[in-house]
Amino acid sequence: MKLAIVTETFPPEVNGVAMTFGVIARELAARGHDITVYRPDRKDLPAANPGYRQVPLPGMAIPGYPLLRLGLPAKRRFLRLWRAERPDLVHVVTEGPLGATAVTAARQLGLPVTSSFHTNFHAYTRDYGFAPLQSLVLGWLRRVHNRTQCTFAPTDELCGELANLGFTNLKLLSRGIEIECFSPARRCAELRAEWGVGEADPVVLHVGRMAPEKNYDQLFKIFAAMRAANPRLRFVLAGDGPLRDSLMRAHPDCIFAGFYSREEIGRYYASADIYIHASLSETFGNVLTEAMASGLAVAGFDYAAARQFIRHGENGLVAPCDRADQLEAAAVQLASDADLRTRLRQAARHGFEQQSWAHVIGRFEGDLLAAAGLPHPT
Repeated sequence: MKLAIVTETFPPEVNGVAMTFGVIARELAARGHDITVYRPDRKDLPAANPGYRQVPLPGMAIPGYPLLRLGLPAKRRFLRLWRAERPDLVHVVTEGPLGATAVTAARQLGLPVTSSFHTNFHAYTRDYGFAPLQSLVLGWLRRVHNRTQCTFAPTDELCGELANLGFTNLKLLSRGIEIECFSPARRCAELRAEWGVGEADPVVLHVGRMAPEKNYDQLFKIFAAMRAANPRLRFVLAGDGPLRDSLMRAHPDCIFAGFYSREEIGRYYASADIYIHASLSETFGNVLTEAMASGLAVAGFDYAAARQFIRHGENGLVAPCDRADQLEAAAVQLASDADLRTRLRQAARHGFEQQSWAHVIGRFEGDLLAAAGLPHPT
């Protein structure tokens, strides 16, 4: 299959969408498919990639968020490129100007085109002070996706929510785990020593994009309650984003570790003990499954990945999405009850071997081949 992947975020950027399609591009190429990734240009693009091509297109930094770039409309460029070398299928990952014009170009050329839904941009309008635009943003997202043959979403729960909002032809594209990268075996005494903690001192880790939609006010309120219950706790935050500087000023007692590759961040997960997932805006929540696969005691709101993988009281703790007080109480339990932490950590990783990327991508590969009208290899 000649597959054109169009996305406005891709490695070396670090976020759930970039990570997911970085792995998908790599693994589909390893299965013998001809993969070309179309993405906004940036200065630090690697010179070569393992098995797939990247075509950089014009883009611009997102105002207030220079780590990410917005692709500019590229319909004419796509028409020229795809007339010269016709792909079997176009898959659009993001709904910005680049992705939207890719859908239009593919339809004009009679190419099969699919899409995937990763980010609740319509919900983010509240976090960024644009709540009156929510219905307009939702209408844009629905139009982009409904012009494709099918839209992939990461959970059955989200597929149901999107169907209720008028999205059509929905399919499941779950998320896998790189089980070698995210493993308790990567726990590192030297890293914990850098944090200034002993083996018996619990470390609470947070990994992610430091942006308004991630519910940081609630997260640090929870951290304060945890510290009151156990003053020996240490808080480590890894990641970057527009809120990082203000969070560092407001919380000088926390360790802000910065931006790390996926290989290095696996060592951070495994060297911590507790993970609290306070975000309410995720379509999946890769960080939660990475924390569980790394053997951390986790607590989060009961939706998306938490609903799919946590069995409350057995391998983690969950709270209803409208009960922040219950999530805080669960976090305080993890801070103060060493036996509970140990029991949940020992159970957290169980079952993730069956959630490998090989299994997830095998199903996605079959769906893409069907959309392209091609037979699945035996």
